[in-house]
Amino acid sequence: MTFRNTFTWVLSALAVLPLYATANIDIHQAPSRPKNMIIMVGDGMGPAYTSAYRYFQDNPDTEEIEQTVFDRLLVGMASTYPARESGYVTDSAASATALATGFKSYNGAIAVDINKRPLTTIMQMAKARGMSTGVAVTAQVNHATPAAFLAHNESRKNYEAIAADMLKSDADVILGGGQKYFSEALLSQFSAKGYQHITELAQLDSITQPKVLGLFAEVQLPWVIDDTDANTLSKLTQKSLDLLSQNEKGFVLLVEGSLIDWAGHNNDIATAMAEMQGFANAIEVVEQYIRQHPDTLLVVTADHNTGGLSIGANGEYQWDTKLLKGISASPASIATHAIAADDWQAGVNQQLGFDVNSTELQQLTNARMQGKSTLEVALKKIIDTRSYTGWTTSGHTGVDVQVFAMGPAADLFKGNQDNTHIAEKMMSLLPKIN
Repeated sequence: MTFRNTFTWVLSALAVLPLYATANIDIHQAPSRPKNMIIMVGDGMGPAYTSAYRYFQDNPDTEEIEQTVFDRLLVGMASTYPARESGYVTDSAASATALATGFKSYNGAIAVDINKRPLTTIMQMAKARGMSTGVAVTAQVNHATPAAFLAHNESRKNYEAIAADMLKSDADVILGGGQKYFSEALLSQFSAKGYQHITELAQLDSITQPKVLGLFAEVQLPWVIDDTDANTLSKLTQKSLDLLSQNEKGFVLLVEGSLIDWAGHNNDIATAMAEMQGFANAIEVVEQYIRQHPDTLLVVTADHNTGGLSIGANGEYQWDTKLLKGISASPASIATHAIAADDWQAGVNQQLGFDVNSTELQQLTNARMQGKSTLEVALKKIIDTRSYTGWTTSGHTGVDVQVFAMGPAADLFKGNQDNTHIAEKMMSLLPKIN
């Protein structure tokens, strides 16, 4: 494979391959080349999110601030900018294309280049080597990130076409949401190719071998903070590992904490922290898998930063995690219940975990008369003000994101790199085709 801008990762390779000359490094000779590879993407998970999660998870009764899985596995940083014509701030499609193919493209591109020509993905390369592939996500399975790994399209908005194109991927595991985009005719085509189609999480227990198409929601899965089971992504991840590991030639798996990004777009800190918890739990599932299967590489990163989150706001040097931990439902859910109930104030106080004051109550009363969306915004504003949480945008920002790694060849991902280099390095670790 011919690499672009390889100098940075070659230097990293030298740290783990000291026996090979600089001028002729063959990564395939490395004893640490993994059999399996897992890439996990925290959509929208900029550096402030992992810091916030550390403090959110901290036990205030202990002297030390406890480490999280992100602190344990941090190895580097990555730039995320798209192709030149889209400027400096990427969307999820362009970033996923970079992570899946090693090429920059325009915002909105699904594994196609700037001329809208299909690019070869790491999943296609794995399939060509007889490996298994899969995706497990909390958004719809044809959303930007999983789409760029399993399909090709000039626009991320072409959801039905992307869903149809996924049939060609021959992926062994496809788990997430998106029922509304898969017609009965398309589902029949998946079944004809040997896919077991399921729509309930409880049905996962009955799946003992690939292939499986699990669509568990009309669009996205429930918010973690509103879900009766906060470990849904962990269960999808574990099932994916169980199924894919049946292939002796290895596998490549994408896992995405998709709704971190959606909460960031909503400037919803309580929901975002719950989504971070769900994603962290899924990473720990993979951590445990690697302890039992040390021939497996894990790379975790974000596709971009969403919302411009700040820990501390309004000139105050504090961030109230106790208040955030007390919130038991998303502002969207709280607003829905408040609109429907006559004695809505008591329900709001209970779900917020604190009693709103007279000024806040008046704000909520006025907002409630304008409808659910306005009430939800008012609730988030109160939460932000009380917790000292700040946001700069409802969109993305162009800051670099963190890279985390564990397992064989993890040192390749140390230091500063571009998101395309993550794909290049992972592709270089695939087995040679004889």
